Amino acid sequence: MPALTARRTLETTVATPAEIPFDAVLAGQTPMVFKGLARDWPLVRAGLESSQAARDYIRAHDQGGRVVGYSGDPSINGRFFYDETRTAMNFKAERAPLETFLSRLEAVEGRDDAPSVYVGSTDLDAYFPSLKAANDLGLGPEVFGPQPPMAGIWIGNRTTAAAHYDMSNNIAVCAVGRRRFTLFPPDQVANLYPGPLEPTPGGQVVSLVDFDTPDFEQHPLFREAIANAQVAELEPGDVLVYPALWWHQVEALEPFNVLVNYWWNASPGFVDTPMNTLLHGLLSLRDRPDFEKQGWKVLFDYYLFGPADRAGAHLPEAARGPLGPMDDLKARRLRAYLLDRLNR
Repeated sequence: MPALTARRTLETTVATPAEIPFDAVLAGQTPMVFKGLARDWPLVRAGLESSQAARDYIRAHDQGGRVVGYSGDPSINGRFFYDETRTAMNFKAERAPLETFLSRLEAVEGRDDAPSVYVGSTDLDAYFPSLKAANDLGLGPEVFGPQPPMAGIWIGNRTTAAAHYDMSNNIAVCAVGRRRFTLFPPDQVANLYPGPLEPTPGGQVVSLVDFDTPDFEQHPLFREAIANAQVAELEPGDVLVYPALWWHQVEALEPFNVLVNYWWNASPGFVDTPMNTLLHGLLSLRDRPDFEKQGWKVLFDYYLFGPADRAGAHLPEAARGPLGPMDDLKARRLRAYLLDRLNR
């Protein structure tokens, strides 16, 4: 971060993961760090012994599947981002056995001119089920709802994931090394200067601001973003929980780092991603006259952003259709209706 300092994310301790106050974090839009909550994980203990011990521990649970890894020249200083055209990346991706990337990390560890190497979010259930079984927070439907979370592992050296948002809530466990999360509430989107919708470095839109050397002439509103930012400094075993749609830059600060995270939404599985709605809005709403857009904004508030039962409350139950409580059958019918209209 630049010299203008962000405030620290609230830090606290709980005895067990079940005591995490998820309502306070999510409904209150208050990211929180739970110090040392995963310190007894075998992976954390191995990392505290040495980076080599951590790699060997991961190797012992590797089932041999080919994972996706990313590498960049030393000149990118660990910042996985765009090239100068903003139409291509400054790194390359490849699919290979995990050992390929672990060996590369071993070979360059400690070098000042080390290339940047990391394995992005890799599904623990599919690739490392035994590692997950031994290193897990033990939370279930009482937190995650009817859909199980996506549990992933991130492995690399000193790398930076540019600020972006996810459409899911996140539990981030700093397992090996240290991490710094710089967090911004969703209302800071304009002050973060989002990049193209595609291509993107990791599947999500990222901020174009270089946090280490911000150009305030090109990005003057970033000063306001900093004033609303939070910083979470994570040590091995620390757990960060933050809500969906919060922007976050993630910096891995040691020569070898491992993060385990859980993405989840409590919504039923039939609920579609709002990103599809946003993309369709670009096609159907953005370029209409302002007076029309204001009218549509009122309709969206009525049908979508107000109380969920308001639009159908005055109708007989049999006539409510998708204005009544949604279920899997109604969702499939509505999706088919929408596809038919889009294909006309």
